[in-house]
This record gives sequence, structure tokens and C-alpha cells, in this order.
Amino acid sequence: MDVTLGIDIGGTNTKLGFVTHDGTCPVHTSIETEAHKPVENFITNLCIAVEQLKVEIGEGHSIKAVGVGAPNANYYTGYIENAPNLDWGMKVPLANLIQDKVSLPIWITNDANAAALGEMKFGVAQGMKNFVVITLGTGLGSGFVMDGRLVYGHDGFAGEMGHITCMPGGRMHTTGRKGSLETYVSATGIK
Repeated sequence: MDVTLGIDIGGTNTKLGFVTHDGTCPVHTSIETEAHKPVENFITNLCIAVEQLKVEIGEGHSIKAVGVGAPNANYYTGYIENAPNLDWGMKVPLANLIQDKVSLPIWITNDANAAALGEMKFGVAQGMKNFVVITLGTGLGSGFVMDGRLVYGHDGFAGEMGHITCMPGGRMHTTGRKGSLETYVSATGIK
């Protein structure tokens, strides 16, 4: 059976699993993202987790591709760019770092965009042409779908609702901006 490796990178935890063509996830796990350590540590831990999943799913499965959702991941470049909740550097070539280890086609996008695509294909947004998905965790993300297509914008960062200023001069965000929505309504902001 053909499967895709799905990876959801969060500021605190990373979830991963093999996904079938109909959206079922027969095996999955999670690891700590350890966003304060170098990205190379993350890649090593990710590879260990993938190998464990391969054992768990057993023989007879063929991994065809990898899909990654990550904070500030740019669909056009394959980079994570200036992610406020990941201390991995300003521009991290995540798609290339993963591809060097797995030698499979890689698709990478913002984690909220990935959630929107998942809802459109397998979730509550099936058949919907226009909707917004809001994700809450360490940060606040949003993915916009218009006319049945995900909106990336000219630079891959369309619709970043977490960075909307809702309280001018308010709480300081790790980006250096004050009063962004994420600093109030994300799990980190609420805490």
C-alpha cells in the first residue's frame, strides 16, 4: 500500500505519521520539537521517529512522498523563514534537510495552510470552496481557501492572522512587534 509521510511541526511538539490515499493514518507518533536546539538535532530525532514508524507499519508499504506543515514554512522556497517559535535561524532550508535524509519528493507549507488542505480533502470543509482554518497552539495560524484553492499570496505568507496588531503598544512578540493577536490568544499567550 502506498503511503505519504505527514509531518506537523509545532513550536512545542511535532506529530508525524503515515497517511493513506483515503486520509487514514494507520501509524503515528509525536516527538518534542526542542525549538531551542539546533535544527540538526530536530532532523536526527525526526529520522529516528520515522524509522520506528516504518517498523510499526510493517512490510508491504511504500512511502511515496513527504508533506510538511511548519510555522512560517514557505511553499515556494522550501524554507522556514523567521519562525517566531523556532530558534533555528532566520532562513532554514527544511525541505532540503529532510530530503537529504529520505530521498523522497517533499512538499512543505505553513502548518495552518496544511491544516486547511487537510480539512478540504478529508475533513469538515469537503465540498466547500471558501473557508478559513484557524490553528491554535504555541502560536496562532490561519489558512485561507478561496474558490477551492489555497491562498499563498505572492510571497507564500498570505493571511497570517496571528501577526495582526489587535492591541497597539500591547504585549511584546518574539518578532519584536507589539500587540499581535498571537500574543493574546495562542496557548502561549493565554498562559
